[in-house]
Amino acid sequence: MTTHNPHHKYTLVLIMLFMGSFVWAKTWTICPTCEHNSIKQTIQLAVDHDTLVIQKGTYKEFEILVDKPLVIKGVEYPIVDGEKKGEIFRIVSDHVTLDGLFLINVGVSYTKDNAAIRVVQSNHFLIQNMVLEQLFFGIYLEKSSKGKVYHNRIIGEAVDEYNSGNGIQLWYSSDVEVSKNHVQGTRDGIYLEFSDQITITDNVSMDNLRYGLHFMFSNHDIYTRNTFENNGAGVAVMFSKFITMKNNTFRKNWGTAAYGMLLKEINDAEISGNTFEENTIGINIEGSNRIQYINNDFIGNGWAIRVVGACYTNSFKGNNFLYNSFDISYNSKLNDNKFEGNFWSSYTGYDLDKDGIGDVPYRPVKLFSYVVNRTPETIVLLRSLFMDIIDFSERVSPVFTPDNLKDVQPLMKIRP
Repeated sequence: MTTHNPHHKYTLVLIMLFMGSFVWAKTWTICPTCEHNSIKQTIQLAVDHDTLVIQKGTYKEFEILVDKPLVIKGVEYPIVDGEKKGEIFRIVSDHVTLDGLFLINVGVSYTKDNAAIRVVQSNHFLIQNMVLEQLFFGIYLEKSSKGKVYHNRIIGEAVDEYNSGNGIQLWYSSDVEVSKNHVQGTRDGIYLEFSDQITITDNVSMDNLRYGLHFMFSNHDIYTRNTFENNGAGVAVMFSKFITMKNNTFRKNWGTAAYGMLLKEINDAEISGNTFEENTIGINIEGSNRIQYINNDFIGNGWAIRVVGACYTNSFKGNNFLYNSFDISYNSKLNDNKFEGNFWSSYTGYDLDKDGIGDVPYRPVKLFSYVVNRTPETIVLLRSLFMDIIDFSERVSPVFTPDNLKDVQPLMKIRP
């Protein structure tokens, strides 16, 4: 005798209903000569989980509200022209994908942060393969999580800070991947505030008016294999903790107030495998503690590392300091930071036992860097014999520089 379990019937009905919602999902085609020629109106007609395919053409629309789970995909980069009237896309639903559109002419405002794409209180979003030009803000994530910003090209024309916005901005967002984007010509290329568990990978941020990357009050974030080049002031990292920055390149950030990276009030971080090349200052450090600086390359900077303000219990190990005007600049006689096993191109010691480690400790802080900190005009004497003499005398008998700031195991060869 066969018994029927009523729960099986209900389970089958639920599965059919669930599958039905996707089986019946519809694809809408939008084109300038089609029945559906407006993105905004087609979104209103669509239902959850539908797909909108936008054919090549120009669509003069702005303030397009995406308030349901949709895939919105362009064919051959259709242009959506906001005509400088306001924002272009505003996403307020979970599970939205924007893919392959060319957005131009975001409205500039002095009271609103208009963006080409704004994502508000939404989860599981995907923004990819977008091209954004003639913008104010590019992609702005607001209180949104579990999403991905992938392979977008954001080109601004920023001239002044007051009337330009950031390329990619995250505000009170978490668990977001930002990868393979190119950001150029904006105020700050990538900007984070109060955003945790963010992964930023393989992006290029260059020629931005202020910072290539700027983040504050954002913890447990990971930055890998990004390039920050020729930005107004470099990269600023402030008031954050548990940060990992690995294998990034900071290059050609020149200017009187420029640096590869500024660290201000950063604690418990790892900065490893990065290249700091041809910056006014490689890393400018202020009030930052318990940071591991491991296997970084500092090449041809004005200052490789400039320490201003209280910085304690930091470790510098396995770094290459190559042909910088100053390797380390320090503004205090106190030091409890550890320098060990670094290569210094200006080290002139010897290695009698051939173990690859210099037999004489290296003192990386030159007296002249102390003088320049206090009297910047003296930089004109940088290559003079007089400065070589006073640096030598300070190495022999430290008076102004920290007595215990030395690398007791300087490497004789560059770390590969």
